[in-house]
Amino acid sequence: MNGAHSLVHTLLAAGVDTCFANPGTSEMHFVAALDQIPGMDCVLGLQENVVTGMADGYWRIARKPACTLLHCGPGLANGLANLHNARRAHAGIVNIVGDQATYHRPYDAPLTADTEAMARTVSQWVRTSTRAEDVGRDAAAAVQAARSAPGQVATLILPSDASWNEGGSVAEPLPVPAPGPLDPLAVDNAARVLRAAGRDTLILLADSAVRGPAQALAWRVAQATGATLMADFMNAHVERGRGRLPLERVPYVTDLAIKTLARFKHIVLVGAKPPVGFFAYPGKPSTQYAPEAQLHRLSRLDQDPTAALRALVEALNAPEAALPEAGPRPEAAQGKPTPEGLAQTVAALMPEQAIVSDESVSFGRGFYQHTHAAPAHDWLHLAGGAIGDGLPVATGAALGAKRQRRVISLQADGSAMYSLQSLWTQAREQLPCTTIILSNRKYNILIGEYAGVGAQPGATAMRMLDLGNPDLDWVRLAGGMGVEAARAETLEQCADLMRASFARKGPFLIELMV
Repeated sequence: MNGAHSLVHTLLAAGVDTCFANPGTSEMHFVAALDQIPGMDCVLGLQENVVTGMADGYWRIARKPACTLLHCGPGLANGLANLHNARRAHAGIVNIVGDQATYHRPYDAPLTADTEAMARTVSQWVRTSTRAEDVGRDAAAAVQAARSAPGQVATLILPSDASWNEGGSVAEPLPVPAPGPLDPLAVDNAARVLRAAGRDTLILLADSAVRGPAQALAWRVAQATGATLMADFMNAHVERGRGRLPLERVPYVTDLAIKTLARFKHIVLVGAKPPVGFFAYPGKPSTQYAPEAQLHRLSRLDQDPTAALRALVEALNAPEAALPEAGPRPEAAQGKPTPEGLAQTVAALMPEQAIVSDESVSFGRGFYQHTHAAPAHDWLHLAGGAIGDGLPVATGAALGAKRQRRVISLQADGSAMYSLQSLWTQAREQLPCTTIILSNRKYNILIGEYAGVGAQPGATAMRMLDLGNPDLDWVRLAGGMGVEAARAETLEQCADLMRASFARKGPFLIELMV
């Protein structure tokens, strides 16, 4: 058995059965092993940032790691932006990165790079297997690291001779470490604060605390104490719609966030960090909460927030409390496309258990308030701020759901250009993805940020933020990737195209002119 065969057998034994790949010469023995050993679903991406973004989306829905196959240091470098997003999303991913043969490395061939240094910028676990005998053992450790709470990026670097040499052996799966133990003092402190100052307290939820069971427990605490519940602005995966809590997020805009949080004297953090600005702005504070507000951490990221909230419910003796009714499902909107109208239309038409991949950027900041009454669905956000994850995350999510759920991408046109190759994979795999391109032909968020930092606009600056001349034609771009597409200039047209796309098996793209 060579190293590559031991790698595939070990991954499969550990439950990793999906590989998102963009291979090169150094990985050919791994590719051969994937061909010769049944059980691995191999999905090709045409650029590594698509590959890593797909693995992120897969984890968010499947709740288990996939592996990626990346070609040497430069291939890893191409995928770094979406690995940054994946790390912020706490996605469990096992990267397999090919490298020069150990004996070839001293000759400094063109693709030689400091691959470990690159990997450490986005990975919680990094190792290089230099011998075929070690590959299986190292792969098992990589999967264990990826599954560690709350989910980690693990990168295994595989020199080509460690892949092709004989001597490999299959390693047994390693136990998944349990989440960190709860801190009884943190629970007691949060209960004390909520009893004394519940109406002046914000309970800020993040990570798995914004999914179903934790939401219900947090609502019981809020109802018993008068505290306010909010979600962090940057959450990778929120369970929303009917039967879920109508949570609103801390606003993105610093001035609005400061105003929203000003009244709270205490903030209880449940898997969340203290609210800070996305960027620094001249003359404005970095923190968004009141200077006198006290922060109380109920659970860290490596702890189970559901267990922490259950303990808090018990400490407060909080009674059962039914989640608030979402109200009637909205009707599809009409007329000129607006953020409110699009959100209302999506809520009116989305199928049950849909998945929304939201990279609408500035256009979609107010989508939540208009979609609470939609059917139950999962909403996936850009977690790390590096644009270009919306289409790959949607693609991986569709595979994580085993092609059984409709995925709706709410996608800004500028950031879609970072990873439009995702459409090709959607077409090749015939994935149930509906992409709505918000086509304003500009980097609209940057126009707002330009003003926000106090810079003075000019013709040269505006030209760098404009996507016209020539205009992007998303109908033709999608067609070139094998995805059928059409343009909508009204919400009625958009609604008709959405309905038609939801009845299809494969992907469809709507270019919505906004």
